Amino acid sequence: MAFFGFFGKKENKEKLEQGLNKTKVGFFDKLKSAVLGKSTVDDTVLDDLEEVLIAGDVGVQTTLKIIKNIQSRVAKDKYVSTNDLDGILKEEVAGLMLRHAESGEIDFEVPEVTLNGKKVPYVIMIVGVNGVGKTTTIGKLAYQLKEKGYSVLLGAADTFRAAAVEQLKLWASRVGVPIVEKGMNADPAAVAFEAVAEGVKQNVDVVIIDTAGRLHTKVNLMNELSKIKRSMTKALDNAPHEVILVLDASTGQNAVVQATEFTKATQVSALALTKLDGTAKGGVVIGISDLFQIPVKYLGVGEGINDLQVFDPNVFVNTLFDK
Repeated sequence: MAFFGFFGKKENKEKLEQGLNKTKVGFFDKLKSAVLGKSTVDDTVLDDLEEVLIAGDVGVQTTLKIIKNIQSRVAKDKYVSTNDLDGILKEEVAGLMLRHAESGEIDFEVPEVTLNGKKVPYVIMIVGVNGVGKTTTIGKLAYQLKEKGYSVLLGAADTFRAAAVEQLKLWASRVGVPIVEKGMNADPAAVAFEAVAEGVKQNVDVVIIDTAGRLHTKVNLMNELSKIKRSMTKALDNAPHEVILVLDASTGQNAVVQATEFTKATQVSALALTKLDGTAKGGVVIGISDLFQIPVKYLGVGEGINDLQVFDPNVFVNTLFDK
């Protein structure tokens, strides 16, 4: 597959390039300073590179792993010029990200699920703290899936905030998909149960469930997420089939903290990183992908309805390192 084959539209490629621009400019300016006046990659250059990666929100553990790999290559090859450093770094980053990437076609697609020989909805549970763009991501995902020909139903199980229910209702109306909602203060688990049951009844392809996103330090929220998952299973065996954690890329290492807490509370199967277009902290995508060994599935690169993209590590790394 060509590196940019999955975008479909030229503007999507451009959106990713724009989204990574702040990260790219900041990173390569610092990298240029690190190798200024040096001809070979020595310990001083590697120390400076380590600082550049950490400052770029790649994270300490992932940075040390990358530096160790580059050190091994330098020792093996005896002589590595600073001109080669970009290419070597690109190869190491690509290697880390491809290791945890999802296999298969890179597109807005969901697997077909059957139960007792009958097709049933593919159920996606969306989790994440307030303010990360969780509900907006659901709306954009519903739009993209509908554009691919899937029938979609939404479930408004974030019932602790009236704004969350109303926002999801607006997205359902905008996209033109049905929604199950009981307003604020309804039992989230009951809403999730009814949404999945309604999805089975209507024989839709995909059910997407929104959940509460209060501060990740509140243990009761994590207990609530577990309760919601159990209620879905009562409506449909093995539901949810996927749990997507939405993280705000602009928060840098705080996104790592959130990922740590949520992966403790529920079995997260994929990640979506939003607001990539407004930050210079795009390096956090590299660190999170490596640290949690959970595939990054979606990237939010703007506010438009088309600005949710399926993540392809090859495309991401090539865009980041393309000068």
